[in-house]
Amino acid sequence: MEPATAGSLRLRAERRSRLGAVIVTLRPKQWIKNVLVIAAAGAAGALGHDDTPGRVTVAFASFCFLASGIYAINDVRDADEDRRHPRKRFRPVAAGELDPRFATGLGLSLVIFGLLLCAAIGPLVALVGIGYAALTLSYTLVWRHLFVFDIFAVAGGFVLRAVAGGTAAPVTLSRWFLLVVTSSAVFVAAAKRYAEQCRTEAPSDRRRRVLDSYSPRALELVIAGATVVALLAYCMWAFSLPDVRGVPWRPLTILPFAGCLLRYGDLVHRGAGEAPEDVLMSDRPLQLAGLAWLALFALEVHAAS
Repeated sequence: MEPATAGSLRLRAERRSRLGAVIVTLRPKQWIKNVLVIAAAGAAGALGHDDTPGRVTVAFASFCFLASGIYAINDVRDADEDRRHPRKRFRPVAAGELDPRFATGLGLSLVIFGLLLCAAIGPLVALVGIGYAALTLSYTLVWRHLFVFDIFAVAGGFVLRAVAGGTAAPVTLSRWFLLVVTSSAVFVAAAKRYAEQCRTEAPSDRRRRVLDSYSPRALELVIAGATVVALLAYCMWAFSLPDVRGVPWRPLTILPFAGCLLRYGDLVHRGAGEAPEDVLMSDRPLQLAGLAWLALFALEVHAAS
């Protein structure tokens, strides 16, 4: 039985409580994307400086509040469309488990609180937070219906997370690092579209029209191109930094980084990728490659301290 089908049967059998519906709507699994806020400061070697860890932690929390609030608001906007989706129809608002007015109020409250946290760190972080909120809130209304722009809008959300981490530290982010983030984000966004476009459960008349503008071949080329750019930019970033006590720690991280990209691409071609957070949290080889990258990075930070 396919996972979506198993989940469908479970949700038919038991109705979630109000608290359970709220938690599902806030999508805590999606917070993993906000690790980019921390990674940006870490990539610049600033996590051990003065009050940087505290500032970056607050920035991470603020983007978690922003993301969850925006999910709640967008679930209300997308409720009719979600009801026609084989998996999204079980979202609490679409399933009638959460009142749309309550979800909207909750979402607005979380967005406002997230922006206040950003402002508490500094005006630049607040500006980035406002830009992220504006981009993601407008995504449902505008960008997700426009060919190509929908991919870059999704990628833009990842880039703004990294910029938020840099401004919270505050540090100057390497151009190569930003190119790595941008190309990797395009890779993930195109892979998501590829999975949606190839999903067999949804007839073409029930899919968003923008998906019909893409062909699997074109998306495969975008994924391949983004992979190459991400790898080259990562290599340039890694080799631009000096060795620590004679050990090239950053260049060593190239191998697990490449492993993550290639493994993710393989999973996409097998039909995964529509929900990136599910891929990251369920695939053991991908997790092991990520842990290897983190271990090497942590060893470099420790050696430099």
